[in-house]
Amino acid sequence: MAGDKVLVTGTSGFVGSAVARALIGSGYHVRALLRKTSKRVNLAGLDVEIVEGDMCDAAAVARAMAGARFLFHVAADYRLWARKPDEILWNNREGTRLLMQAALAEGVERIVYTSSVATIACTQDGGQADETMRLSPSGAIGAYKQSKVAAELVVEAMIARDRLPAIIIHPTAPIGPRDQKPTPTGRVVIEAASGRIPGFVDTGLNLVHVDDVASGHLAALRFGTPGEHYILGGQNVLLAEFLGQIAIMCGRHPPKLRLPRPLLYPCAVAAEAMAQVTRREPFLTIDGLRMSKHRMFFTSAKAERDLGYKARPYREALKDALAWFRDNGQLR
Repeated sequence: MAGDKVLVTGTSGFVGSAVARALIGSGYHVRALLRKTSKRVNLAGLDVEIVEGDMCDAAAVARAMAGARFLFHVAADYRLWARKPDEILWNNREGTRLLMQAALAEGVERIVYTSSVATIACTQDGGQADETMRLSPSGAIGAYKQSKVAAELVVEAMIARDRLPAIIIHPTAPIGPRDQKPTPTGRVVIEAASGRIPGFVDTGLNLVHVDDVASGHLAALRFGTPGEHYILGGQNVLLAEFLGQIAIMCGRHPPKLRLPRPLLYPCAVAAEAMAQVTRREPFLTIDGLRMSKHRMFFTSAKAERDLGYKARPYREALKDALAWFRDNGQLR
């Protein structure tokens, strides 16, 4: 497969740029579909063929897809809040539909579609969820989760109806270098490292190094079965432990205050109202609080067994994330 042309969406972003690096390191020819306004910092020094255009533009998608043997659809509108929530749904669902249709028309041999654990239902008892525990559209909290569920249903329908050769993967919460925006998890790292998170709610998440997620993408291309789902995660960590580890690495005292979730809702309402004025995504959101009611713990056992997937300890990912944020001026 070395030297084969691979179209990758989202290469200017956090996960997409890691996937592009992994592919180039394995000898693939990477083509990127990028908007003219997309920042190219994460692609600096990489041998990437760039086709300019939006993934919701059929003509641009067709140009980018021409001659590609494989497709990695990594791009996503990853916002937990937006002034116009319908934009998130449209971008993630319709962009995915257009790309998959173009891949079928071009005869692309294998597709790795980057979904999310946002489409997996968390367990009620705080246990580890797996690929069989699918979230219904009615159970999805917020525009982002709803959009990812909708986009995944589009892919699944095309697999069943059109024999779309797509493998669906579900990254958990990646951390590490090149988190330019940053992602919601990256914002937690920055705010906690800066001493601006005084307490925590009782919740948890699964943390994984972004480069391990990228390696999992390549493993899915090589060993994954079309139509199958694979969770790409790392370690399940309580939020209190995560914040404490950030504090320790930054020479700060870990937060000790456990915050009652109901008392934070008025703060989230106020933050979202302010965001309507400032047009800046708030750090605390109503949907974020609602999602935090469940510990977002997952298992990657299937990917480990079928793909040979492995993930390093989350502390290594956190160390790399903090170093990158410092080097890029987001942390003092």
